[in-house]
Amino acid sequence: MRRPALLSAAGAAGLLVGWPFVAALRAADYGQMGQTFPIIETDLLTTIETRLRTLEANGGIERMQHQMQEQAVASVRRPKPVDGMTPATAKREWLFDPSIVAQDDIVDAKGNRIAARGTRVNPLDMVQLSQALVFVDGDNADELAWAVKTWSDTAAKIIFVSGSPFDAMKPWQRRFYFDQGGMLTGKFGIRHTPAVVSAAGSSLKVSEIPLPPAKAAPALSGGGKVS
Repeated sequence: MRRPALLSAAGAAGLLVGWPFVAALRAADYGQMGQTFPIIETDLLTTIETRLRTLEANGGIERMQHQMQEQAVASVRRPKPVDGMTPATAKREWLFDPSIVAQDDIVDAKGNRIAARGTRVNPLDMVQLSQALVFVDGDNADELAWAVKTWSDTAAKIIFVSGSPFDAMKPWQRRFYFDQGGMLTGKFGIRHTPAVVSAAGSSLKVSEIPLPPAKAAPALSGGGKVS
């Protein structure tokens, strides 16, 4: 009955005897493989402090702050365009089902349960989309003009996928929005503008609408007027 124990002890002894040899192999000096350099430890905090004092003395910190402010304002005034959007060349229409599966119980302001966890819920069964969502390229003058002339401020929200909503507000005298990060166009599957999302019963109708080509100005011949 003791043989396994004895074997184990012998094995352990063998490992202990062999370990210094293995360790010696691992720690062997292989000589100098190339040019060596002394290790210089730099006080990082001191370096940073010196750099900041230098920037403060020559106005560098103020310039950096001003530059950061300008970049922040620019990103708000003109957000990054939604990737992959192009002008519509053919009309496309499809229905979008906004239904979701409730991850938790949905309750109203008074605590009354509207839907239990795991229930499939369609928000349009509770509230209808009161305004259409019109997506345009704000840098495209034709698209923007079409949207403003077709949809009143109360009938639709005009949402840019490119351009500056702030710069467009003053000349058009109405509020514009921006699809930050392409969240809405990605959700609806929109790839071309102009596009319109409107209520259609328990679904939403999504339409990509190509605009007619702009009419060329009539050519004048012989310097005469066009009648």
